Amino acid sequence: MNDEDKALRRAGLGMMLLFWLIVMGLGVWWFQGFIDDRRNPNADLARLAGSEGEPITLERNASGHFVATGYIDGEPVEFLLDTGASLVSIPAALADRLGLQRGATADFNTANGRVRGHLTMIDEIELGGLKAKDVRGSINPGLGGSTALLGMSFLRRFDIEIRGAKMVLRPTGQG
Repeated sequence: MNDEDKALRRAGLGMMLLFWLIVMGLGVWWFQGFIDDRRNPNADLARLAGSEGEPITLERNASGHFVATGYIDGEPVEFLLDTGASLVSIPAALADRLGLQRGATADFNTANGRVRGHLTMIDEIELGGLKAKDVRGSINPGLGGSTALLGMSFLRRFDIEIRGAKMVLRPTGQG
């Protein structure tokens, strides 16, 4: 085998290696998108939202929860909708990032037991085209991650309808 054949063979092997690296990279990219969509099927809600005050429809994620992306004071936040929570509950690290003021200390009964946190007032929460101002919340040092619990201090301002894998939120009084 002469030098020209060897160089051609090396080029072919290099191109084959490059091809498989691209195929694997695209597979990882697709699979990550698939996993993200199963975790938060409503991630595009903020971008795709209709007019302000229009009803929004959420889908359950693969775990059976309603997770959606919205805004606290204009900053994007991932929410877990929790009709069993009295207040919007925000992890301490997220509250710091959002610049939320810590108010009075309070004890909260959570699924993980009793925790001590702080009360806070949130200027504005937006989910899709639905907005609420002056929403009571709690800063919870026991919550990990960056997902806030969207409790009844926000949700009670809207009509909630849950049927199967869908939740519809609409301004109160819309039928």
